[in-house]
Amino acid sequence: MSIFVNENTKVIVQGLTGGQGKYHGLRNRDYGTNVVAGVTPGKAGQDVEGIPIFDTVADAVAATGADASFVAVPPKAAPAAILEAAAAGVAFIVCITEGIPAQDEARVFNTLLADYPNTRLLGPNCPGIISPGKCNIGITAGEIALPPTADGPNVGIVSRSGTLTYQALYELKQKGIGVSTCVGIGGDPVPGTNFIDCLSQFQADPDTHAIIMIGEIGGSAEEEAAEYIKANVTKPMSAYIAGVTAPAGKKMGHAGAIVSGGKGTAQGKMDALAEAGVKIGLNPTEAGELMAEIVANLG
Repeated sequence: MSIFVNENTKVIVQGLTGGQGKYHGLRNRDYGTNVVAGVTPGKAGQDVEGIPIFDTVADAVAATGADASFVAVPPKAAPAAILEAAAAGVAFIVCITEGIPAQDEARVFNTLLADYPNTRLLGPNCPGIISPGKCNIGITAGEIALPPTADGPNVGIVSRSGTLTYQALYELKQKGIGVSTCVGIGGDPVPGTNFIDCLSQFQADPDTHAIIMIGEIGGSAEEEAAEYIKANVTKPMSAYIAGVTAPAGKKMGHAGAIVSGGKGTAQGKMDALAEAGVKIGLNPTEAGELMAEIVANLG
């Protein structure tokens, strides 16, 4: 199995006629993802390499039965694009757009919560999601992910960092370890999907046998995840927290990655996760090696 998306997921790409939308949308399709339509207002009736374009998400959903959307539009248009997809009944939305103002993210998050409780948003500012061999929505290179095996053990990955998401996937591939699903939740202050959302899904998925979690400085998401792990997660885990050497008060890459008032430090997060029974790597490679040890013991 996998979480959130699988081989039956039907995907539309909002912004398929744009440069980034076309590049990544076609890569997703060529990977084997069931990309059924694109949406660009005013361009209905056109197509991009055989993928039909519609003016609205509602039209695309009505024609194709799509249940997921890949939002690849500029920051000004992204909040409206997300809400348009939700209003059309799309259950899973991936938004890779970077640079959306935090207040717009908060408004969208709360609107989804209040008006569209059956819609899940992944992102914004995230690499997306890949269930290797089944579905890839976003900007992750499919060739770095090893599909899960029928017998396992298979690993689930959840990460705040895009680049470290890719490294985790490739570290496991080099060790011959299959991945059930890899979720990049993004590093913005108001993510649509958080660590706990993913951990609960991985815990419930019978084909995920162990979990890698990659966090970073700033906020309290990792500490909250540690509390959840302590109470609810029985599957073995390894983790890495980026930003050990980050100076206090300086934003490091992601909008949410900032240590302030002595809170959100890498050490505090590592301590909380270690107390919850998670094996902590001091670098991404070590986190992969720890997972290889875990998997070997599961074998």
